[in-house]
Amino acid sequence: MIIEQRPILESIDPEILDTLAARENEIAQGASMSSSTAALLALGSIPIALGALAKDAYAQTPSDVLDVLQFALLLEYLEAEFYQRGVAASGLIDAADRTIFTTISGHETIHVTALQSLITAKGATPIAKPAFDFTAKGNVAGFNFSAGQYETFKVLAMAFEDTGVRAYKGQAPRLMGDKAALNAALSIHSVEARHAAEIRRLRGKKAWISGSSRDDLPAFTQGIYAGEANESQGGVMLSTLPGYSANGGSTAGTEAFDEPLTKAEVTAIVTPFLA
Repeated sequence: MIIEQRPILESIDPEILDTLAARENEIAQGASMSSSTAALLALGSIPIALGALAKDAYAQTPSDVLDVLQFALLLEYLEAEFYQRGVAASGLIDAADRTIFTTISGHETIHVTALQSLITAKGATPIAKPAFDFTAKGNVAGFNFSAGQYETFKVLAMAFEDTGVRAYKGQAPRLMGDKAALNAALSIHSVEARHAAEIRRLRGKKAWISGSSRDDLPAFTQGIYAGEANESQGGVMLSTLPGYSANGGSTAGTEAFDEPLTKAEVTAIVTPFLA
């Protein structure tokens, strides 16, 4: 039997090494490290220390997972109420599009109940639904789900769905230690992306985001699209790739990748809609 001899670092998945390198940098900047990991590194037990460091890098505390689920629930409360009120309003939604928004409304309501169940199963109490201000503190002056406001309704729907896609992406790494919660979040994330594409289609827009353009949305929504012009993916500058210019250049490059939003960034976007 021939046993392949390879240096240990060459046998480790590059993605794991990237994560460990990021964790190493955090520790160098003053982040905490478990005492067992520090001891193993001090003793020179590299294979075991790598495993412990991987646990440090990937493990999420129950409170961290719950924070993500509660945050996601807040976003789903916002979307669910928005669509429920829109579908219930007389004369707001064009008859040809009612089925679409009734379906989306049902999806968002199911997302709410699913997240509530996940949170309850973890022994916690789901946050209460807050009151919402869909004028965004006057930024969408006069909007009250009345007949004749369908275009404004679609503008807000596009803003909410584009936010949701990037919000779930941003929180996914915090769920890596809880496969059930991660799977649920990713399942919702892909549906939010489908919603976003459909609403963009209804508005006559492209299904994807170009650069950091908000298209024709109001200026106060720019935070939803900030950072989308990123042309560096996985440490690779897209502009250095063969055929980049011939395949659309920076416009296509930024459209080909979606960027995450942090919890703080999403909170800043959502806050104006909290009454």
